[in-house]
Amino acid sequence: MSERKVRVRFAPSPTGALHIGGVRTALYNYLFARQHGGDLIFRIEDTDSNRFVPGAEEYILESFKWLGIKFDEGVSFGGNYGPYRQSERREIYKKYVQVLLDNGSAYIAFDTPEELNAKREEIKNFQYDASTRMQMRNSLTLDQEEVKQLIADGKQYVVRFKIEPNIDVHVNDIIRGDVVINSSILDDKVLFKSADELPTYHLANIVDDHLMEVSHVIRGEEWLPSAPLHVLLYRAFGWEDSMPRFAHLPLLLKPEGNGKLSKRDGDRLGFPVFPLEWHDPKTGEVSSGYRESGYLPEAVINFLALLGWNPGTEQEILSMDELVKLFNLEHCSKSGARFDYEKAKWFNHEYILSKDNEEIADMFMPIVKEHGVEASREMVVKVIGMMKDRVSFIKDLWDTCKFFFVAPTEYDEKTRKKRWKEDSAKCMAELADLLEGLEDFSLEHQEEVVMKWIEEKGYGTGNIMNAFRLALVGEGKGPHMFDISSVLGKEETLSRMRRAIAVLK
Repeated sequence: MSERKVRVRFAPSPTGALHIGGVRTALYNYLFARQHGGDLIFRIEDTDSNRFVPGAEEYILESFKWLGIKFDEGVSFGGNYGPYRQSERREIYKKYVQVLLDNGSAYIAFDTPEELNAKREEIKNFQYDASTRMQMRNSLTLDQEEVKQLIADGKQYVVRFKIEPNIDVHVNDIIRGDVVINSSILDDKVLFKSADELPTYHLANIVDDHLMEVSHVIRGEEWLPSAPLHVLLYRAFGWEDSMPRFAHLPLLLKPEGNGKLSKRDGDRLGFPVFPLEWHDPKTGEVSSGYRESGYLPEAVINFLALLGWNPGTEQEILSMDELVKLFNLEHCSKSGARFDYEKAKWFNHEYILSKDNEEIADMFMPIVKEHGVEASREMVVKVIGMMKDRVSFIKDLWDTCKFFFVAPTEYDEKTRKKRWKEDSAKCMAELADLLEGLEDFSLEHQEEVVMKWIEEKGYGTGNIMNAFRLALVGEGKGPHMFDISSVLGKEETLSRMRRAIAVLK
């Protein structure tokens, strides 16, 4: 028998913004598919029409486009296994519901919400299963004529999966090994509701995975409890030979304390939990996103890839191609991965450092313009080359290096007291005259002439340089002084020096 083609899927529900945990699941599916020359399917699970949120599907697609996670087929990508939106597949599901009813693996239940509540009151920890189903109103306890009549009368019903008790169900999980769960703890899950003629998640997923020839189901740990049910459904349909391999990924945990990472953690600690900014159409609430917060998509991908998986080496900076090459589900952790948002900033910093200055200039030029400054591209590229190692976000470059573009109008009081001596004005006037006489204003030539002048005059290098910095920058920060003056150019350097002399005296 030939090896099955790898086909994996990511199937979000359009109920709001995409959580960063969902992004990681999609990324792992993408890496696995690419490594094995397989396909990644994008499916939309919209069988719960009450939870549908307008704009959510477009938001999810836009997120993946920004991150560079590409799908091979599915909603908005086309393909031979469609439709890929579950709400458009209701006739397909009905056919398979009938298969289960016909082979005795499912039954019709007419219990009303009131009757179910009454049973919950009567039986502590009530579960609709082998021990209680014969006390309920369903096709196992009613005669066939009555069942037909109730359906003909338009009585609402659900179809439940009939789980046989006390069977050890084995889930062969790539990450967790052989997971064994006894069927007695499972309830007779609802597979289909007559009210909207739509299946529940459990049935729709199994049917879609089978018909779309999905080879591996890679999903979050929270779905592990439903895996035995899915195994039993495959058996009930007689599809055991085509059952996908499961891999349940570790949870993303809060940065501190216990439990799963939530939006509340992000709000409280000041980091995004969504890839893009999300405007909730129901509440009007705006939630921050990684893109709008200034993260580079490659940094987000690299950071997420290492949350719960490691390449087995010390290397931390990994491109998408390197991740594809190294990715191995068996190297995923079984235990949850703590979400270290400071590490996300570190990755962003590293990716800024590795980026070409020209590319960063493209992103920074609009920020310079926003501040009403018209600067040449050449100057912006030079400044970025000097200053990018000081920031974690491109938007922070402005505060770090605005002194290159805007002359100081006031001087930091603390630095002035410490660095501007009695003779500073006199020395700066001399230095200005010296610089004015230079034909060659390059960094190297300035440094050579000025250092020689300091030595000849017997001035302290520190005193001169500190006063020079205060004059050009307005405070005691910034790179090497001749880096600054050479970028500013002769005219701007002299103008700033003379203004400082006049103001600081």
